[in-house]
Amino acid sequence: MMRLLTLAAALLALFLPAAAQADPADVDAAARGVVRVVIIGTDGQEVFPVSHGTGFAVAPKKIVTNAHVVREALQDDTLRIGIVPSEGGEAAAYARPVAVSPSNDLALVEITGELRLPPLTVAAGPVRDGEVSAVGYPMNVDRAQGLDMRDIFQSQPPVKSRGFISGQRPSRLFDTILHTAPIARGNSGGPLLDGCGRVIGVNSFGTDSDGSDGEFYFAVSTRELLPFLQANDVEPRVTELPCRSLDDLNEAERARVEHEQAEARQQLAARTAEAREERQRVEDEARESVQTDRENAMALAFLLTLIATGAAFAAWQARQEGEGGERKLMIAGTICAIAAIAALALWFTRPGLEEINRRVAAVANEGGDTPDAPGASATGDGMLVCTLDLSRSRIVGAPDRELEFSWREDGCVNGRTQYGFSGGTWSRVFVPDEEDTVSVNQFDPATGTFRNDRYLLGRSAMTEARTARDAYTPPKCGAPEAASNVADLQSGVTGLLPAAPNERLVYSCEAKR
Repeated sequence: MMRLLTLAAALLALFLPAAAQADPADVDAAARGVVRVVIIGTDGQEVFPVSHGTGFAVAPKKIVTNAHVVREALQDDTLRIGIVPSEGGEAAAYARPVAVSPSNDLALVEITGELRLPPLTVAAGPVRDGEVSAVGYPMNVDRAQGLDMRDIFQSQPPVKSRGFISGQRPSRLFDTILHTAPIARGNSGGPLLDGCGRVIGVNSFGTDSDGSDGEFYFAVSTRELLPFLQANDVEPRVTELPCRSLDDLNEAERARVEHEQAEARQQLAARTAEAREERQRVEDEARESVQTDRENAMALAFLLTLIATGAAFAAWQARQEGEGGERKLMIAGTICAIAAIAALALWFTRPGLEEINRRVAAVANEGGDTPDAPGASATGDGMLVCTLDLSRSRIVGAPDRELEFSWREDGCVNGRTQYGFSGGTWSRVFVPDEEDTVSVNQFDPATGTFRNDRYLLGRSAMTEARTARDAYTPPKCGAPEAASNVADLQSGVTGLLPAAPNERLVYSCEAKR
């Protein structure tokens, strides 16, 4: 019985979907927009921290945190709200409160200085069971590191902890997510992230424990967060698509390619068999036609031979008649000569066996060009419309569902951007100044596939990428050997990138009508 139960459990495990695993690279990317929210006081001579919590960017200058994190600053005009980014070494920037909602423990503040942060993406779909990560600045970690309250003014990476979703339930009159990712004082206001680094909640409080009970923690759900942001004119990056690992995507892509190749082989085999049958049919028809023509020619030659023989006999009789038969002799002789010549011509020009091959070739030539192999297509030059293929994409943010661009066979896009060509692939690397993201675009004109791999890098990594980008000037469209030169030049940037992107967007393109 136990063996049967074990076997059943093993079979069930094969068919149940695996729990989503948090990707450290995606959590690190999201952590770029996580900040320490510090309540700052002053004694008239110097500033000092009173308390702190965590917050995260929903817009370049808008930060979400808990209402209880900023409560003291709202009650005391002498206190200010400071924002300390996770990296970059900037001094704390100040922020002003925009909105506070104590009923669901949410607050929105706006940075008043020059500091700008990469916004996190909010997952608006249903919360799925699986691994989650809490990101923030727990005070007990600060104490363990020997940091005092003044040290928190320095940029430091946030602490990440992992756990699992335990449920979604209303608590304290607002909707919360119950989870097991450890948080402590100081984590309040920090994001709870899914496996793709997208916000599924705002950490708020934990359960009381006497040391023997299991620890559980509560995060304000996005059902509370999104209406709160909308009410305050903030449009965050939102996605309703499920989280998908890059390994799963790569495996699915391999399976798709193998399936297409197997299908192409089957179609090619079917086409080959069909062509073989068609050729055999044509050969049979040609052989039958040649044989018929040959037999007809031989029969007609035989008939003409009989006519020539009869005419020759008539001419012989006319010659026996003497002078009275000269006219008959001439007529009969002429008929005999013509029939004999025609019979000989038909006999020697009757179709031979080699005529079969000539007729088969003539029929094949009438069929025109061979169709393209299965699955092959070409977009050609001109304006293209590209649609996001969700089944082939790994989506972390909120990408465009449709793109348009013009393509030239020399790799020129929109008449101004030259793509590089190397290893059979057209590609171009983009390192923007205004966003901490490196994009590697690839386009395959034969299949109409456009791919955008996005690397969400930290500030130091982006600084290196921008330095590598500034070290070269890509050639313009139409310059001699422009495609190969771009491929060589941009390798300095691609060599700095991680092994795998955070986001992969695959588009299917076709000519714009």
